[in-house]
Amino acid sequence: MQSINVFVYGTLKPDESNYFLCADRVISSKPAIVQAELYHLPFNYPAIVPGDARTYGYLLTFDDAAILEILDEYEQHEPEVIAPFGSDNDYARQEIEVFNLEGHALGSAWVYVMSLKQIDRLGGIRIPSGVWSKKDFTECQERDLNS
Repeated sequence: MQSINVFVYGTLKPDESNYFLCADRVISSKPAIVQAELYHLPFNYPAIVPGDARTYGYLLTFDDAAILEILDEYEQHEPEVIAPFGSDNDYARQEIEVFNLEGHALGSAWVYVMSLKQIDRLGGIRIPSGVWSKKDFTECQERDLNS
């Protein structure tokens, strides 16, 4: 059976809140980079748009293609919650080239991307560092509320 690679950059990363959705199926996890612009959305999760910037995350490897059904269901749930005004899906699954932290190609992987139009509509904020963490953004929001 052929392995399935998925690049994750948000709540599905090993150190984030929704990793549990796939953790028991991961056979390999390694830090990785993709060429994409990273945005924080006001719903405490991120989105990417393919581009020239670097987005840091993890390359997860699975031995069962059924993981794509699980992840597709998870990602498709969100449009019902955050995109009530239109029928456009928030995320599309596409293949993208993935690199290790030294810049060497690791091959292609599935990744969930969003259109820039949708990110703008949702009020996304670009993250120049290319690193997203729910903890970091939650702490920023709490500071803003208490200021």
